[in-house]
Amino acid sequence: MAQSKLATYQSIIAGLPDRPWQREDLLIDDLLLDRENDLSLYYAPYDYINPTAMVTIVGITPGFTQMSLSLLQAKDDLASGISLSDIDRRAKYVASFAGTMRRHLIDMLNELGLPELLGVSDSSELFGDRRELIHTTSVIRYPLFRKGDNYTGHQPRMLSSNLIRKYALHDFALELAMVENSVIIPLGKSVSDVLHYIDDEKPLPGERIHERCLFGFPHPSGANGHRKKQFELLKEHHKDILRRKLNT
Repeated sequence: MAQSKLATYQSIIAGLPDRPWQREDLLIDDLLLDRENDLSLYYAPYDYINPTAMVTIVGITPGFTQMSLSLLQAKDDLASGISLSDIDRRAKYVASFAGTMRRHLIDMLNELGLPELLGVSDSSELFGDRRELIHTTSVIRYPLFRKGDNYTGHQPRMLSSNLIRKYALHDFALELAMVENSVIIPLGKSVSDVLHYIDDEKPLPGERIHERCLFGFPHPSGANGHRKKQFELLKEHHKDILRRKLNT
């Protein structure tokens, strides 16, 4: 299991304002983990890993919406006396790919026939009562911002930044090794590019990533106007991979 940072930051989280948060409330030095040029990396409780997951969904980095939701859940849970290990899990469950992006993602997973393969009626259950079937993560586990805006995988490109390389090729690679039996669904080209690099240059033990990864899966953000076309181009290929890996 990943080493949780929650114990280090629990008093800071507990002291966050009791009102709706703006960026200046959360993008603070007390939560700052790392910095490089225009990039700033902040803590949010995203350390939980589900090593028995059948499917791993990988984003670029949590955005401000996800950061806010995870910290709010953690703040409430700390006040309720919930154990730190449970807080990490609960915060991640609430926040992962939250918003319209999650709805688009669920629709695409349904079209791929994932519910039937996992024995659920709808992919929305994977973010609810059947959360044990999936693991959600990002190439950069914690929220990364460029000049205060959500980092989108560009400017700089992911592996051209020493900060991003450090987290992508160490922390993220170690996390992938912990879900070694899981099908990987990368959200967008930037994530696919990092997975290709790891598979080619720093292959993990066991089955190669390209044998269990839906390379070319589009990012489900509403800002990706090409996502439906991208999805249709590889839909049958991705269905084949899912059937081969999950239809046991």
